[in-house]
Amino acid sequence: MSTHARLARDTAIWLALATMPYWITWLGGYTALGTRVVVMALAAMALNFLLGFTGVLSFGHAAYFGLGAYGVGMTIRYLVPSTPLGIAVGIATGTLAAAVIGALIVRLRGVYFAMATIAFGQVFYFIAFRWNSVTGGDDGLSGWHRIPLHLGQYTLDILGDDLAFYYFVLVCFAVCVGIMAILLRSPFGRTLLAIRENEKRARFLGLPVEQHMWLSFVISCFFASFAGTLYALLNNFADPHGLRWDQSGVFVIMAVLGGMRSLWGPLIGAAFFVLVQDYISSRTENWMSFIGLLFILVVLFFPRGVLGIRTDKVRS
Repeated sequence: MSTHARLARDTAIWLALATMPYWITWLGGYTALGTRVVVMALAAMALNFLLGFTGVLSFGHAAYFGLGAYGVGMTIRYLVPSTPLGIAVGIATGTLAAAVIGALIVRLRGVYFAMATIAFGQVFYFIAFRWNSVTGGDDGLSGWHRIPLHLGQYTLDILGDDLAFYYFVLVCFAVCVGIMAILLRSPFGRTLLAIRENEKRARFLGLPVEQHMWLSFVISCFFASFAGTLYALLNNFADPHGLRWDQSGVFVIMAVLGGMRSLWGPLIGAAFFVLVQDYISSRTENWMSFIGLLFILVVLFFPRGVLGIRTDKVRS
């Protein structure tokens, strides 16, 4: 893709995101649904940092997404009623857990790595599910809400309004995407691509493969934890389902639908998934059957995802 085409694409995407609260109502949506699209897109892009650009499949990213959610919720409810501090604690909790777990499983490959991520993720899920006195168990962690931002003598209640909160989330999303783009264009990002394409050759060249994979895993989980904090703030609620392995499967589906080897692919996949889910689930309880059928069709006929369709046309 040429520089002008890439610039036009990026401009169109950011313009669509900036105006989403105004045009999503034309599709029968609402502002909070647009916020959910952006949050889930960040979670899917976080997974794709590891899956699409490092070539490592994780089915346990929901654990760090959920740890971020519980981190912000428990901080506001039990410790300090501060939204920024809650976000920081949630991100730190998920990232620290990822650093420890990543060091334990970084030498595993393929299905063994994926199964190990599921196993560790389920440990966090059952802790949240069983620790009723603190996490609320299956009922979830409630009784807390977003707190206005206090800046010295001034108070900005940008988190109390759905529209203001959408743009707060969009700013966080933009910062995260910018960091991802910088990392992927750096020598570190090029090294990850080399590992993805041929790990043996990368190792032969003297690259510390395990260290790069561990760092990629931690960075990926950092962004997933960030997404989890925003998702909890969106709902003023955190529940064990956010930690369960099937939530990780949803992130994988979003990345594959949009295109794994593209920075923007998971955003397209997340938007499609969330909007279709919201529309179909309001009409039938079997909405996952339609999502599953759609996923199968995309994998069979468009293995590069939605964004890969245009790339294939250009190459042909």
